[in-house]
Amino acid sequence: MSENGKYIEAGGFKTHFHEAGEGEPILLIHGSGPGVSAWANWRLVFPELSKQYKLYAPDVVGFGYTERPENMEYSVNVWVNHMISFIETLNLENLSIVGNSMGGALALHIANRRPDLVKKLILMGSVGIEFPITKELDAVWGYEPSVENMRALIATFAYDQSAASNDDLVELRYKASIQEGFQEAFSAMFPAPRQRCVDALALSEDQLRKIEIPVLLIHGREDRIIPIEKTSWKLSKILPKAELHVFSECGHWTQIEKTQPFINQVDDFLKR
Repeated sequence: MSENGKYIEAGGFKTHFHEAGEGEPILLIHGSGPGVSAWANWRLVFPELSKQYKLYAPDVVGFGYTERPENMEYSVNVWVNHMISFIETLNLENLSIVGNSMGGALALHIANRRPDLVKKLILMGSVGIEFPITKELDAVWGYEPSVENMRALIATFAYDQSAASNDDLVELRYKASIQEGFQEAFSAMFPAPRQRCVDALALSEDQLRKIEIPVLLIHGREDRIIPIEKTSWKLSKILPKAELHVFSECGHWTQIEKTQPFINQVDDFLKR
């Protein structure tokens, strides 16, 4: 998987995405950190998962290399409609969705609105239910570009604190966050007070109870950004067909910190 993917017109946006593999289709929806893209989120899992599945990983409008329309008002509705359009443009009915963090909430919204499109959901460190915003999530969404701020964020994301002293990783993520248009769009998405951004991504308990699709919730036990007891644990008790897998010694970067065990969980769940 290289950083440069393909483009397609979806929902009126020139949409950048990555595609690989053969077999059952999976849509991978990235999270919402500064400088994030499908490539940044999924580059480690793509080579393995694409051996057995047909993978599609788009940059949601406003993120990565997808078009950023001027004066765009970003919202959950805009993002969900964009992803539904992407699915329909590529004729990907009855696909499974892997959603990371904010991407997990978008996956839940898609399943709520268009259950006909979705076979299974895999949600990692997902939002999508109301909870009091953590100071760590507030810091992620309130990021101002600097090498030191990025280093501090990486320390928050990862359980293994050596990640924050990896200058190459810090530099990579910092440079991603200052590409043309990236920070301007990002800062427009999550203005303070940011509790309302958490609430906007949430579905009601009634909506969640009506999602009859099998759901695998995956969460890092030491996730400080989206704490498990406030999100995935609650979702596991509300979603009718949910199961929960918890990784110990793992923060918010499940697919990066536990790459192969994460792939194993996904593969096992999809094959059942």
